Amino acid sequence: MSSPGKNKSRGGVSRRGMLRRITAGGLSALIPLPALEAFEARPASRGAEKASRGAEKASRGAEKAPVRLAYVYFPNGIATGSWHPKKVGEKGELLELNPWMSPLEPFRDDLIIPKNVWTPRGNGHAAGTATWLTGGGYDRKRIDAGGLSADQIAAREVGESTLLPSLQLSLVGQGHFSKDLTRNTLSWVGPRRPASREVEPRAVFDRMFRGGRSGKGTGAVERSVLDLVRDQSKRVAREVSESDKRKIDEYLDAIRSIEKRVAFAETKSRSVAAGGGLTDTLARPKPGIPSDHKAYVRLMLDLVALAFWSDATRVATFMLDHGQSNRYFNFIPDVQGTWHALSHYRDFSGNTEDDDGVTSWKSMEEKRGMFNEVTRWHHEQVAYFIDRLRSIPDANGGSLLDQSMVVYGSSLSDGHEHSARDLPLIVAGRGGKTIRTGRQLAFRKPESMSNLHLALLRRVGAKVREFGGSDTPMEELAG
Repeated sequence: MSSPGKNKSRGGVSRRGMLRRITAGGLSALIPLPALEAFEARPASRGAEKASRGAEKASRGAEKAPVRLAYVYFPNGIATGSWHPKKVGEKGELLELNPWMSPLEPFRDDLIIPKNVWTPRGNGHAAGTATWLTGGGYDRKRIDAGGLSADQIAAREVGESTLLPSLQLSLVGQGHFSKDLTRNTLSWVGPRRPASREVEPRAVFDRMFRGGRSGKGTGAVERSVLDLVRDQSKRVAREVSESDKRKIDEYLDAIRSIEKRVAFAETKSRSVAAGGGLTDTLARPKPGIPSDHKAYVRLMLDLVALAFWSDATRVATFMLDHGQSNRYFNFIPDVQGTWHALSHYRDFSGNTEDDDGVTSWKSMEEKRGMFNEVTRWHHEQVAYFIDRLRSIPDANGGSLLDQSMVVYGSSLSDGHEHSARDLPLIVAGRGGKTIRTGRQLAFRKPESMSNLHLALLRRVGAKVREFGGSDTPMEELAG
């Protein structure tokens, strides 16, 4: 590539692998590029430009390819037994998952399923959500989550190397507690300071590719970011190898695809709202929020994958709803009632304070079956995300999943009992070849989740001795 040492501001590729375009009207488009052969002399993941002291530090780089960290949270726990694999080998090998985890079966060798992990200092819908990533105990009187969350510690330590230190994403919550602070906060930039979170796909996209400006209105603002950098991308394609050209084409196609889905979601949502229609979750959508819940979930997951692929950030959290969600999943065949009501599967009369006053069930078995179907549906979405990461090649010859660590789980174990022990957790990805996957980790004694956080923080590059009262990282991840 010509002039790799020059940092261009109006076209071409910067020394950190970025297409940049600033229009006369001030609109900027920033397209971090994925790892290319043309960047071999520099760290493979220099995919974001940052006007700060961190950019110079990043250009010196490190020899090791970066590891990404994502936490995906779901509320209300599970039904006892629905998380345990059907068959496990003598050495903990995952041989067969259970029916409710079956969507993850094709990715069994990419997973670790811990058993007997808990959060000893925080549990429940409110305190458990707020402290799932802090390892602390929640003080309601002071609104204190006990410390910084794991993702924000990682962002503080390694975020200078990327455009965005971290991404905090969430779906728009459903139910009475959709505005409650504790139930809606995973990430804390301080013990008493929640991190802001994004719920609208376009806002997330704009943060990564439009310098944080959300496009509203008409004209240049509504133009595709790819249109804004079209000349530069053509020039780059002429100057790189055929292999790099294919990588760039696949990457830009992914960006274009997400742009189209964001635009479609906005158009559809405005149409539904204007017509007074109701979504599948029985709530009117806001502009920019897909009315189809599955499309909404997958679009947000795609944005996380794109953020990791472009190296816009290496740290992300995603809440699938607030910690006491009353979202309806009636779009799943034979499922009736809200998520929270189904989690109390032992009460099937429909007359408790957790019910909607309309839905009832024939038996505990019927209600538990519906709850398990909601669990299975979410595993389908996680499987989609894992497949996306596994399909993206990494500069080291593996996949983006190999360079990532994805933690999927809840702050409750049994949803009916509000249990704190044996939390439902999955760790996907190999963390840069430091995690031996395809196993169940069955701890004999309750293992603090803080040990897991500490182990992952060290793998992502954070220099931390202690987290959430623990100085013992979960060494068993290495095998």
